[in-house]
Amino acid sequence: MPPGTTDYLPRVVDNELDLLLPALPAISLEGPRAVGKTETASRRARTVNRLDEPERRQLIEADPGRLVDGDPPILIDEWQLLPRSWDLVRRAVDADAAPGQFLLTGSTTPTEHPTHSGAGRIVSLRMRPLTLHERGIGQPTVSLAALLAGHRPAIEGGTDVRLVAYVDEIVGSGFPGLRGLSGRALRTQLDGYLTRIAEHDLPEVGLSVRNPSLLRRWMTAYAAATATTASYETIRDAATSGEGHKPAKSTTQPYRDMLERLWIIDALPAWLPSRNPLARLSSPPKHHLADPALAARLLGADMAALLDAQPLGPTIPRRGALLGALFESLVTLGVRVAAQAAEAQVKHLRTRGGEHEIDLIVERGDHRVVAIEVKLSQTVDNQDLRHLLWLRDQIGDDLLDAVVVTTGTEAYRRPDGIAVVPAALLGP
Repeated sequence: MPPGTTDYLPRVVDNELDLLLPALPAISLEGPRAVGKTETASRRARTVNRLDEPERRQLIEADPGRLVDGDPPILIDEWQLLPRSWDLVRRAVDADAAPGQFLLTGSTTPTEHPTHSGAGRIVSLRMRPLTLHERGIGQPTVSLAALLAGHRPAIEGGTDVRLVAYVDEIVGSGFPGLRGLSGRALRTQLDGYLTRIAEHDLPEVGLSVRNPSLLRRWMTAYAAATATTASYETIRDAATSGEGHKPAKSTTQPYRDMLERLWIIDALPAWLPSRNPLARLSSPPKHHLADPALAARLLGADMAALLDAQPLGPTIPRRGALLGALFESLVTLGVRVAAQAAEAQVKHLRTRGGEHEIDLIVERGDHRVVAIEVKLSQTVDNQDLRHLLWLRDQIGDDLLDAVVVTTGTEAYRRPDGIAVVPAALLGP
């Protein structure tokens, strides 16, 4: 994917790498293609082996020892193209566990994924598309890490980022190589990215796509299900609307499985707490693609269509407009990146009947949580807080903090203790 800009945008994961690389022998940086793994890893490597270069890969296959020979840190880029490279690194670390030796990057998970054999030797870090903070949209004044610390920090700050800017970022993409592109050039690049999935990426992980149009329709239906827990049957029916014959689950389930292995699907798991069991919680994941721009492009959604709430794509039951779902997906991306840096996990909460739903549950290692609701609104009212207040009643002190993320201009804490934070002001 040709770059839209040559400037490197610092990433939250940079800080994680700077902390971990001097302490660990090998780190695998994983995420969807074009997310920026190679550039980020290359900035730290002294020896680079790019396995997506056929000539270089051929030399390594002829003499595998060359892969782990060189001045460290040694970068093995797109390691999945030579799956045995994982074991080569593992054996090298067994022989010498000195820190800072290897960086691996991977855009897919091979069919025979050997990562279980790397336990204790190779640590994996997830890399996602650029967040609002990483794109330079706004200046964060509220830290997720501070919220997770449980000290109820002061909530303050202002921003001039408005709804139009958020919509621009939804359709504009968080893939670094697309920054600076707009209009037809951006749409063409996104179309090329989606086409490559069917023609190259899926075959690379072992799935021959016999019906590319069905795959595209299924991905479009999945995009329409963004930020919902729509069932497989709902997504399948949306993908084949008007057709008498519905493909069997055995036909379409491999699409989902393989797209997860490509990190294109980035579903958000349900929160099922063991410390404070809540009755009647639902377990299906909430649907998200790696980048909200991919969902918008699949649905043919540009800024005008989203702002005008035009009907787009197949019908999937959801609360509110499509723009609200894509805004939630954009916020979810940022929260996941910040949570990883804080050693926390992100999930969602929904009771079986849908009586209570909370968009994001950020869980510390001790199972205490920060609860986050996302609202496509400049202001909030008591009705917007009912699920957060319900959770506070249910789990008490295990709720470290509660936040509503908005499109407003001011961050503040309400008298009831709920924090209200514009999306551009929430950072790591």
